[in-house]
Amino acid sequence: MHNSLWDTTTISYTGCTAQVFFFFFFISAEFSLLTIMCYDRYVAICKPLHYGTLLGSRACAHMAAAAWATGFLNALLHTASTFSLPLCQGNALGQFFCEIPHILKLSCSHSGYLREIGLTVVSSSLIFGGFIFIVFSYVQIFRAVLRIPSQQGRHKAFSTCLPHLAVVSLFVSTAIFAYLKPPSISSPSLDLALSVLYSVVSPALNPFIYSLRNQELRDALRKMMTGCFSAAITCLFSSVQHS
Repeated sequence: MHNSLWDTTTISYTGCTAQVFFFFFFISAEFSLLTIMCYDRYVAICKPLHYGTLLGSRACAHMAAAAWATGFLNALLHTASTFSLPLCQGNALGQFFCEIPHILKLSCSHSGYLREIGLTVVSSSLIFGGFIFIVFSYVQIFRAVLRIPSQQGRHKAFSTCLPHLAVVSLFVSTAIFAYLKPPSISSPSLDLALSVLYSVVSPALNPFIYSLRNQELRDALRKMMTGCFSAAITCLFSSVQHS
């Protein structure tokens, strides 16, 4: 955002390191939390009588802590591995942020490059495993939903679950493809599109899918927008009268 506002295309080495660390930290924690949310829906719909036992406050705290710890460990490993490489191919990244595949293109250490690629493959495999768990959970959820006699109940369950599955699918598919795609099909436009999809679009959709389904939040947002609109009209009317 700073580069966009000030029309600059530079970042310091320390800033790039911090950006990679926090990017991996938050994106790893986000996927872990999305997986936990899927488990929450599975228990709520398929095992409602055991919900209080399986997802009590202590269990939720433990899962949240595990999500943030996983994000921290993953970010630390990738950042340490990437920035331990000697960079001798210039300092120009063909991306709008410090993305590891583009940093690796600047490396001249073959062994270090392979180490980070191996770490990326392991991380992608874990993400794909989590995605398989999510899909399997939703298969069980949809089977349970289809047995609901009320059409309104089925519609509510599907409207809650399908957007979550769509965002997770978009995030996983574009992120894994961005990091593991063959160099032969890489192009600046494709790299940019993939990065925007998994790093900008997916997180931006989360508030609309989760928060805005809450009636209290929708009412508060509507009240705030009404207040802003009224204030703008009042200000405009006062300016006209003053003129």
